[in-house]
Amino acid sequence: MSKELGLLNFICVLAVLGFLVLIVVTALTAGDILTTDTLFIMTICLVMAVMFAASPLLYLKSQNKLPIPFMKKTSEGPTVSATGQIAAASPRTPMLDAKGRAMPADVRAIIANLGQKEVRPE
Repeated sequence: MSKELGLLNFICVLAVLGFLVLIVVTALTAGDILTTDTLFIMTICLVMAVMFAASPLLYLKSQNKLPIPFMKKTSEGPTVSATGQIAAASPRTPMLDAKGRAMPADVRAIIANLGQKEVRPE
């Protein structure tokens, strides 16, 4: 599967380079760059280049080989023990919801209290 994925990414990179070369050739050979036809061709080529570049870039991001500036690495959320109880994350690492946002303090307190059993005096 790795060879097929590498071949797919190579073909996508060649397509991106081809569309970028087509933009440069269009800009150099067109008499007036600001005509509707020239801008349309350049825009379509740029959109196609972005579409073909998405697959290799997402692959590199998933393999952690693509450093993204100004993006913090997400910390691990709460851990689940063998008994199925949720242990709260340490106070230094914020708990994140499904969309990656930090949970409010009251929600963190509720989740922290879920694993604790209430002890009633006899």
